[in-house]
Amino acid sequence: MFKRILIANRGEIALRIIRCCRELNIQSVVVCSTEDKKSLPVMMATYSICIGPAKAKDSYLNQNAIIEAAKKMNCDAIHPGYGFLSENADFARKCEQNGIVFIGPSADIIDRMGDKQAARKLMMENDVPVVPGSEGCIDTVEDALKWAEKVGYPVLVKASAGGGGKGMRRVYSAQDMKAAFDSAKSEAESAFGNGDLYLEKLIIDPRHIEVQILADKSGNVVHLGERDCSLQKNNQKLLEESPAVGIDDDLRERIRQTAVKAAKAAGYFSAGTIEFVLDKHGNFYFIEMNTRIQVEHPVTECATGIDLVREQILIALGRKLPFEQKDIKINVHVIECRINALSTGKITTLHLPEGFGVRVESALYEGYEVSPYYDSMIAKLIVFGSNRREAVRRLRRVLEEIIVDGVKTNAHLMYLLTYQPEFIRGGFDTSYWKKVEGDLIKELTEVSK
Repeated sequence: MFKRILIANRGEIALRIIRCCRELNIQSVVVCSTEDKKSLPVMMATYSICIGPAKAKDSYLNQNAIIEAAKKMNCDAIHPGYGFLSENADFARKCEQNGIVFIGPSADIIDRMGDKQAARKLMMENDVPVVPGSEGCIDTVEDALKWAEKVGYPVLVKASAGGGGKGMRRVYSAQDMKAAFDSAKSEAESAFGNGDLYLEKLIIDPRHIEVQILADKSGNVVHLGERDCSLQKNNQKLLEESPAVGIDDDLRERIRQTAVKAAKAAGYFSAGTIEFVLDKHGNFYFIEMNTRIQVEHPVTECATGIDLVREQILIALGRKLPFEQKDIKINVHVIECRINALSTGKITTLHLPEGFGVRVESALYEGYEVSPYYDSMIAKLIVFGSNRREAVRRLRRVLEEIIVDGVKTNAHLMYLLTYQPEFIRGGFDTSYWKKVEGDLIKELTEVSK
């Protein structure tokens, strides 16, 4: 077993990993920026070490500072969480070169699958359906225009590294290409330290379905069901649920088995997620693989009873999966709602929901300062019930119960969403939030008068 793990992240995911380390009797070292010195992960970890100023590029993206911190603290391994350096092959390789275990796949696998364009090529070679697009990275606006003409507008310009909707722009005509290309490249460089882009056909109003997989170093791969992540704003997920609604058993099984096939083709190990878009005709296409733990991993944990962070750590140690596909059962419906800060400031009053069928992931506390430097997500509310109706009703209850004073959040908007007829029916697509957001804001304004 590892003696000491460095956590190269912040916020709720850092806290999540610290808790798992405690249960495994592993010491934890959390790195932090000057902005996060008073954060809950710093308070809860066995040790903490400040590695730089507030801006991520000077701290959480500073590879050398993180490696040096791990060496100084005699850490056996580094857990990158999600975002930041979690899908950075160079960082994984530096860990390996310094005798530190990277808790995740190898650098070569991240190169293979974390690079979205390389992953597309690999999937095509293994008969996994992919969205039509460029055959490599697009280096210039002129390249982008040529490929867009070939596949047909509308198209997506996408970052080859990273995820979370960053570095992604929709382009509906040649006139819009330069602005989209420049904007996507700039955002990708800022978020991931890699400005490489590629292009693919935009599937109009698809559903976003992803499959959680676990794989060990002995070649055993299982899926843990799918999550529907179609409720999004500007490519950022707002709500995820499992199992996906409105998919027949045959299609569901084909999507799940295709995900397993994709992971095996990559020689993958650790926790990972295969992401698909599903069009209105029941056709699904691979879009990318996230070679890390997902923000929405608690959905799968609640659905299956399997601790994904624990399995990541044990797989990194070389342990085989302790279960087979036939052992994995999903008997509940789970929904996760992301609570995002719409302003910055100090938390003056905080009450997080509790009760049966409820799990909350957050690093908030009264007196905590919500920073403008990092992602706006400040909590995740996860509920589960025996069916979707029960889960939706429980979600309403926890959204009524949560209190976060001192900053504005999206909690009230998400509460109103749960009463929308199309949401109640399920099966909505990625265009849904854009259609209803204006009405929800108007309704909220009227209620607040």
